[in-house]
Amino acid sequence: MRCPVCGAPETRVIETRSSDDGRVNRRRRECPECLNRFTTYERLEEKKYLWVVKKDGSREAFDRDKLMKGMQRACEKLPVPLETLEEAVAHIEDKLRGTGQGEVPASSIGAMAMEALRGINKVAYVRFASVYREFTDISSFTQEIARLLEENKEVHLGGK
Repeated sequence: MRCPVCGAPETRVIETRSSDDGRVNRRRRECPECLNRFTTYERLEEKKYLWVVKKDGSREAFDRDKLMKGMQRACEKLPVPLETLEEAVAHIEDKLRGTGQGEVPASSIGAMAMEALRGINKVAYVRFASVYREFTDISSFTQEIARLLEENKEVHLGGK
């Protein structure tokens, strides 16, 4: 693996961890030239194509990086580890491919991402929902936040 900082052709693996039930290998690497440390992820390349059907009816190939970027944007400046998002995206992708369908509505992917973010960070969930559900005014935000607060209250009251 080439060093992303100095371009040295060889780096060494310092640590390897398996995640997502052994489907993804996370490797910490170090460059012997500049001593830069970085992380790489290794996963099985999927042969089966998965198409996303958008609202306008157009189709495009599923792009896990696009999903990851959307979820990262929602988590910007929040204490959410990248590894947590990687696992969530891998889980969503596995679920989509597990359906056996070659085409999946974009709305299904958005709903899965929202549900994952809801469990990860409520602020990230509201951010993602505001784009996904196309909130157009402040009342949409307040309704969603009120719903979250009500759910949170029920959880806390139920746990006593």
